[in-house]
Amino acid sequence: MIKSILDNDLYKFTMQMAVLELFPKAEAEYRFTNRGSQRFSEGFVEELRRVIDEEISALMLTEDEYHWLGENCSFLKPMYLEYLKNFRFKPGEVKVCLTEEKELDIRIKGPWHSTILWEIVLMAVVSELYFTTIEQEWNGNTKSSSTSESVLAAYGEKILEIGKALEENGCLFSEFGTRRRRSFELHDQVMKTLLPIKTLTGTSNVYFAKKYGLKPIGTVGHEWVMGTSALIGLRYANRFAFENWVEVYKGDLGIALTDTFGSEAFFKDMDLKLSKIYDGFRHDSGDPFTFVDRVIDHYRKMGIDPMKKVIVFSDALNAEAAIRLKKYCLGKINCSFGIGTSLTNNSDFFRESPPLNMVIKLHSVNGIPVVKLSDSPEKETGERDALRVANYIVGRKGLDE
Repeated sequence: MIKSILDNDLYKFTMQMAVLELFPKAEAEYRFTNRGSQRFSEGFVEELRRVIDEEISALMLTEDEYHWLGENCSFLKPMYLEYLKNFRFKPGEVKVCLTEEKELDIRIKGPWHSTILWEIVLMAVVSELYFTTIEQEWNGNTKSSSTSESVLAAYGEKILEIGKALEENGCLFSEFGTRRRRSFELHDQVMKTLLPIKTLTGTSNVYFAKKYGLKPIGTVGHEWVMGTSALIGLRYANRFAFENWVEVYKGDLGIALTDTFGSEAFFKDMDLKLSKIYDGFRHDSGDPFTFVDRVIDHYRKMGIDPMKKVIVFSDALNAEAAIRLKKYCLGKINCSFGIGTSLTNNSDFFRESPPLNMVIKLHSVNGIPVVKLSDSPEKETGERDALRVANYIVGRKGLDE
């Protein structure tokens, strides 16, 4: 299910390097949340433990992969590549169990720089295992451990249709679907199918970027800002986080994620210096059209031409939504799209078998609870009291609201 240590999203590696450089002694805990109605089984848990103990623990960077990273990811420093060369997943960092309600409980705990790589890998495995051990019958793929050739072929036609629609409308897009893919085989089919599409700019999956000669795409995730809030301070966590990112990457990887504590808190912290240094902003929650107007207003107030900047949209996108946003941004600001589950686990194709709606989020750093507030209430994560305090500190709610 996981073919290589690079079968992961680029931003996990870039954040790992930043954590190693700035917070090497930080301890972290992550927790799994299932937002959907699907339930799991003891057999599922046993197989997940086996994959963690036997397969993921055996992953290591090959010489070929080591040299490819050095040649294609110049922002990754030689000392970090040496660290990654010696990195091994530690199964003891992951605890898995099943609750009485048949909910999956996953907790990851250990040094932040070590535990940071588990998130995407575990989510990809949970998703694929679910569709091979629990929900086994979908689109003719009956009780099989691998995706049938007929499903792969039909799915390729669906993805080609999506890719051509994006291309015809001038939508620059990257593939972002590792975490909720139905299977590795299906993901591979997606990448092969999309290769002829001229507006495909790359993939977040480093393994597939290497395999198909694409650009690996990614910068930073919510956990960078969340962790910063515990280690440095919550009130100006966005500012601290993105100033530290510049310290590590010197202006490279310049797309700032906006919604960790809500976009209002983000824009208050994004001063003139940071607004000029960063190439653009990533939208991941809330109304995207309102966000476009807010970003343009922010740049104009700073005296910056919005047409010299970019918005990267990545919130549960499909082709139709991307095309509408492309038209809305035309002549106002540049835009591109990170399209994930719609490509690797398309709900229109698998109508009777929807993808899992799950996340693995940072829960605490050095024992201090962290939260994600988001611009969409249903995406909030964290302990109740921690959410209450965070909402108060960033000015979104009173303590008693």
